[in-house]
Amino acid sequence: MRILGLKAIVLAAGLALAGMGTATAQEAPQPAATPAATTSAASAPDASATPTPADPTLTADGQEKVTAFAHLGRPTDGALGLQDQVTPTGLEAHNFHNHLLLPIIIAICVFVLLLLIWVMFRYRQAANPTPSKTSHNTLIEVIWTVVPVLILVFIAIPSIKLLAHQYKPAPDNAVTLKAIGNQWFWSYEYPDNGDVSFTANMLKEKDQVQPGQRFRTDADGPRLLATDNRVVLPVGVPIRLVTTATDVIHSWAVPAFWIKLDAIPGRLNETQFTIEKPGVYFGQCSELCGARHGFMPIAVEAVPPAEFAAWVRSKGGSMPNDPNAPSDAAPAQRGAPGNDDTSTNAQEKGIVPTGDAVVNGASAAPITEQSATGSLED
Repeated sequence: MRILGLKAIVLAAGLALAGMGTATAQEAPQPAATPAATTSAASAPDASATPTPADPTLTADGQEKVTAFAHLGRPTDGALGLQDQVTPTGLEAHNFHNHLLLPIIIAICVFVLLLLIWVMFRYRQAANPTPSKTSHNTLIEVIWTVVPVLILVFIAIPSIKLLAHQYKPAPDNAVTLKAIGNQWFWSYEYPDNGDVSFTANMLKEKDQVQPGQRFRTDADGPRLLATDNRVVLPVGVPIRLVTTATDVIHSWAVPAFWIKLDAIPGRLNETQFTIEKPGVYFGQCSELCGARHGFMPIAVEAVPPAEFAAWVRSKGGSMPNDPNAPSDAAPAQRGAPGNDDTSTNAQEKGIVPTGDAVVNGASAAPITEQSATGSLED
């Protein structure tokens, strides 16, 4: 019994010494890293961590830098006529309305009014007790047929020209804005600038939100027209507007741009415009789309191109001319020769490689001319 107890004590002591040796080996200091490895490890976080640029349209506390102007891009109390236009198409339409249509309408109205007054006095019973029984006058009938036709032709020529300008295709350097109508808010995408997308909802009044939530201020824009996220577009650069919808028909309309384009589910509508003046411009959905149709505002902030590029980068996107912008070219296929875009690999031709050879762009493998649909022999 004593011998067995002594053996147990010796065995326990051996195990304890072995455990201490293993722990000491595990705690042995690692060899010092080489200077090159230390430099690479220190520089790796700097290369991967690229700070996101700040949004140039917002202040440090997240407020809008540019406030809405009193008489630009928004309704004005007591104003007459159309809003001031800031696009070439809008200016053309504005001049067409003010300098052609209005004078013709006023002239016709004044002429008809004077003609009625003259008939009332000239052919009243006191001045004309015996009325004429003339029922036809060839000259007058020709005049009142030809003159309206000439007026319509005179109006139609610039009208068709304006219509063609409205639907002129956008140039290649245009910035694409995709507006998606939803019940009852707008979603926006910038397909040419990477993964830039957001939604825009109407800002409520202070007494309509919970404490701590954002509400509309005068800097955001007028009541029922201010949004929590503005569409940012460059000045002087063509804009390609593409609209669609997810549920019912909506309509993207900004009066200062002379734009009203329907957004239809399952369909893409397109037009183009160029903003010529910086500022903030407001619009609304102009197609009855449900109970909250009147609460789908549109807010667009037009900025210089350099500021637009900075805004795109602050949202995680890129400009087409950026060095790190993704290429539109299709990536090279693995195993395809670089000098032949129409070549196919061996398996696509029905040629099966034999043995352990690898078919790639650098080495050729022994092949058999047997059809891929036939039976393979070992």
